[in-house]
Amino acid sequence: MKVYDELVARGLIAQVTNEEEIREMIDNGKATFYIGFDPTADSLHVGHFMALCLMKRLQMAGNKPIALIGGGTAMIGDPSGRTDMRSMMTKETIAHNCACFKKQMERFIEFGEGKAQMVNNADWLLDLNYIEVLRDVGACFSVNNMLRAECYKQRMEKGLSFLEFNYMIMQSYDFYYLYQHYGCNMQFGGNDQWSNMLGGTELIRRKLGKDAHAMTITLLLNSEGKKMGKTAKGAVWLDPNKTSPFDFFQYWRNVADEDVLKCIRMLTFLPLEQIDEMDKWEGSQLNTAKEILAYELTKLVHGEEEADKARAAAKALFAGGADDSDMPTTELTEAQLTDGSIAILDLMLACKLAPSKSEARRLVQQGGVFANDEKVASIDARFTAEQLKAGVKLRKGKKVYHKAVLA
Repeated sequence: MKVYDELVARGLIAQVTNEEEIREMIDNGKATFYIGFDPTADSLHVGHFMALCLMKRLQMAGNKPIALIGGGTAMIGDPSGRTDMRSMMTKETIAHNCACFKKQMERFIEFGEGKAQMVNNADWLLDLNYIEVLRDVGACFSVNNMLRAECYKQRMEKGLSFLEFNYMIMQSYDFYYLYQHYGCNMQFGGNDQWSNMLGGTELIRRKLGKDAHAMTITLLLNSEGKKMGKTAKGAVWLDPNKTSPFDFFQYWRNVADEDVLKCIRMLTFLPLEQIDEMDKWEGSQLNTAKEILAYELTKLVHGEEEADKARAAAKALFAGGADDSDMPTTELTEAQLTDGSIAILDLMLACKLAPSKSEARRLVQQGGVFANDEKVASIDARFTAEQLKAGVKLRKGKKVYHKAVLA
């Protein structure tokens, strides 16, 4: 199966322009494509996962990825999929986040001469002259068409700032600039970016003539990818200091039955023939599929050694085993104890099992917190230094495990 057909078979393609030309370029390694990442945090999360895997697949087939870090567009903020305006970030914060992104991307993509490139749109957007943009770029956009775009329509009721209204123009200009200076002939993005991406394709054609070839393709990145990035209480990060390899493994181990094969197909590099066989699985076999998914993705992000540890720790816990050495652990100090003990609410905060005391209190009162496999019955529960030296195994709900020890 050729590369483009495999992308379709894996459920990655949502809509395209010029499909036959795109197919020919991708299959023959002729695509120089970009995917954008706005540095709104100091770590990528699993919502970016599909894009990273796609870049890896296409690079393996001889195509050249450009990872575009939105150091410039991040100063405006993408209104897509949002009901409020993004918080403004400083240049220093944006620069720090960009550096963190590059380090993480290097696990997926091979950068270097003739290989993948990483660029930052701050390098050209921040130097633009406002009048020049209005005359040379703004004249190519219809306000009526822009207001029909989904990314703006959903914000109109609550109010869309003029700042955010410019985001489509800036993203379109990115493609125009990359086309001229980097030979970028294709752009990929989530289906929430379709209007912005079409804007870039149209800008190239209007500025450089109808014969200019710029291809647009979208993935199921918003509906199937970005929703993966968020849990009820926050994001699942690729940075092991923010989401441990064990918690990362557990996140994928606990996907819904109806999603597991879809995730395996989209995100792993297992052969399609093997995945097609799994389509017949049901009942307890789906748990095996979830373990395969969790292991493959943990290995991809954190390496084989960490994936092995996470799998072993999960099996030990759920089989009732005693080996919890690879469970995420927080080491406490004597200074964190009061009169030789620590309250459950303070312990949960220290282990980052709750963002606040009020949330920790709610979890305990609702019966969702366990210590050493026993339900914590009261918010007044305390744990002594002796207990902590032996290790206190905490569980939040059915899926989140953590160990607290006294250093």
